[in-house]
Amino acid sequence: MNAAIVGLIGIIIFLLAYRFYGTYISDKILKLQDETGKTPSQEFRDDIDFVPTKKGILVGHHFSSIAGAAPIVGPAVAVIWGWLPAMIWVICGVVFMGACHDFGALYLSMKHKGDSMASVADELLGKRSRILFLVVIFFLVWMVIAVFALVIANLFIKFPGAVIPVNFEIFIALAMGLLINKKQKSLTIPSIMAQALLIVMIIVGTKYPISLAGIFGENQLMVWVVFLMLYSFVASILPVWTLLQPRDYINSHQLVIGLGLMVIGLFITQPQIVAPVTNFSAEGAPPWFPFLFITIACGAISGFHGLVSGGTTSKQVAVWTDAKPIGYGSMLGEGLLALLATLAVTAGFKTSAEWHVHYGSWSAANGLSAKISAFVHGAGEFVSGVGIPQDISKVVIAVLIISFAATSLDTACRIQRYIIGEFGKTLKISALENRFTGSAIAVISAFLLMLTSDGGKGGLHLWPLFGATNQMLAGLTLILISVFLIQKRRNFWPYLLPAIFVIIITAIALSINIQIYVEKRNWFLTTLGVTLFLAQVWIIAESVIAIRKARL
Repeated sequence: MNAAIVGLIGIIIFLLAYRFYGTYISDKILKLQDETGKTPSQEFRDDIDFVPTKKGILVGHHFSSIAGAAPIVGPAVAVIWGWLPAMIWVICGVVFMGACHDFGALYLSMKHKGDSMASVADELLGKRSRILFLVVIFFLVWMVIAVFALVIANLFIKFPGAVIPVNFEIFIALAMGLLINKKQKSLTIPSIMAQALLIVMIIVGTKYPISLAGIFGENQLMVWVVFLMLYSFVASILPVWTLLQPRDYINSHQLVIGLGLMVIGLFITQPQIVAPVTNFSAEGAPPWFPFLFITIACGAISGFHGLVSGGTTSKQVAVWTDAKPIGYGSMLGEGLLALLATLAVTAGFKTSAEWHVHYGSWSAANGLSAKISAFVHGAGEFVSGVGIPQDISKVVIAVLIISFAATSLDTACRIQRYIIGEFGKTLKISALENRFTGSAIAVISAFLLMLTSDGGKGGLHLWPLFGATNQMLAGLTLILISVFLIQKRRNFWPYLLPAIFVIIITAIALSINIQIYVEKRNWFLTTLGVTLFLAQVWIIAESVIAIRKARL
């Protein structure tokens, strides 16, 4: 099968979805055109978290925050069951579930003063639901920080040429933040200069790769993780305009360039898909149903996106109608990334034998690291099709995935700080509302969780639980939006039907996960899985009661 044809079909579907289904959700379901009041960013402006932001900048921030490593890692793992199931789930999931979820969560948070989904649950379902939502959100973000730190650390080790450009990007972002907010300079010239400097740094990094193996040996993974945790702590306590916004703005342009190179290279090279169409009996892999639907999480639908929508983005939207391109449009962009990731790990190899080196079994060639390396290799092959040398092409892709994993990492830490602050407010523990305390708890707890994953080497142990929790939160957020729409006497089926599907899938997946953890006598993950399962059941019960009351 020609991968270029598959990619073209996916792109056309996404464009049609934005024009027609996205407009339907915007005009007929959420009715943005009827909103005339101030947005939360205007009403509660404090220039720290609540900052009215231009649509172009905010699309970049939101897109970068949600388009982290997950839409790449998920497909890179899930194609072990075949390329066709992964492709169908990415396309259908994004159009009818993920983009609607992100758009609806953003709108719902804006209608509730920019509050998190936990606070919205308090208003719509009751106080018990607030605590339960906070528990689910805390565990999800906890896993996001731990898993993404592992992904970035492994990529720094596997592709040392990416170290210089990725870290240099931090200094570029700080300079841009100063220019934008203090000097009130135009973004055009700084943006062009930032991309030019990054290209130079990629070339420098390719020629002068930085590896810590000579100094720290086998401990280099742990050293990188500690560095990333310290960075996340600092990034999460700074005002959004200093680092978060400009870094995400740079990364959004970087992603557009990277995606553009991949798409052009795909159409130039027109590689054949060498992975099997279906492979439901993959050695050592969990059953494709339901694990396909939780392995590809952020690439189809993601509860974490609701946290970004209601955690940082809703506090920055300047105009109500901006919510459609920011919410629905950004998720379609992430869908394109997941689509290209799927093609990269199925058509980026010359032969089926090469593909089986990475996918001969669930744990082939060191598990998660091999699957991510497969993406870098495959996407690098696409990019080399436009005439860029292969060694530089692979560094370009490595920088791309690391940069976006890093934006999700620091966004997750900031969101976790908000969640810990909400715990403090709810439980009347004022110390937890301090941003330094909240960020410290977020970082330290994630580091401890990372240690449970075979000292950071067993990322695939955490990924299924992360995926199940992620999709669980997405389902619960869809229920919240449905309850709101029912109360407003609007059509709620575009949200309730996806909610039912996602919740059933995650309930089955969590049950299987718990059985696996019990068999392996991993009592920590068993306890975590059971806690999440019970929280889900409780919230669903509260939701059913709220829906029945709303329909009376």
